[in-house]
Amino acid sequence: MVNDRRSLDLTIFASPAGNAVEWLISSEPVAYPRAVAAMEARVTDIAAGDAPELVWLLEHPPLFTSGTSGKAGDLLDPRFPIFATGRGGQVTYHGPGQRVAYVMLNLKQRRPDVRAYVASLEEWIIRALAAFNVRGERREDRVGVWVRRPDKGPGFEDKIAAIGVRLRRWVSFHGIAINVEPDLTHFDGIIPCGVADPRYGVTSLVDLGRTAAMAEVDIALRRAFQEVFGTVSARLPDATM
Repeated sequence: MVNDRRSLDLTIFASPAGNAVEWLISSEPVAYPRAVAAMEARVTDIAAGDAPELVWLLEHPPLFTSGTSGKAGDLLDPRFPIFATGRGGQVTYHGPGQRVAYVMLNLKQRRPDVRAYVASLEEWIIRALAAFNVRGERREDRVGVWVRRPDKGPGFEDKIAAIGVRLRRWVSFHGIAINVEPDLTHFDGIIPCGVADPRYGVTSLVDLGRTAAMAEVDIALRRAFQEVFGTVSARLPDATM
């Protein structure tokens, strides 16, 4: 069943002031503790009105993170470092070939509605995937974006993008992760997002036969973001964070 989050009005998530969101792309992998520290500092500044909103695109070295709903049993093989984090959700994997987008928006100025915000993140991903002829969908009991896999069997679906968010003073951080060309065997070390049903796996653009450079994915994300959330500014230099 498609979740009724699709019926929410997402158009009012654009910034009422029309201010551009800063857009940063890191060209080298970013260590997870450094990324969290940078997000924490930026969120504090955004909440205080001392910095503009920001979307930060990056890759991490191989690692696992455990959200506020994470369970010890979801870690099957501690082959990579694991970090406890304050975002929502359970255990997930980050690594090379996966585009992580950390989204720092002032929802108090936009729309203080967590459920609608998550739906808007899903919509952003779905629109970006459409640029590669991939049909991403929401699901009733599974946050994230899924694709149907009839080639694997009736009722089989794979997750192509994960979502995990946190709010502080109504400023969002953490965000989304889209599998472009990661090593999918790395997900074998966990029960991704706590979903153990064998019908539900993990996929990527390359796994679906869609070859795409990370730069192409970034362009699609930027275009789709502007449709859902509003204008973004020019790309910032890596040294910004």
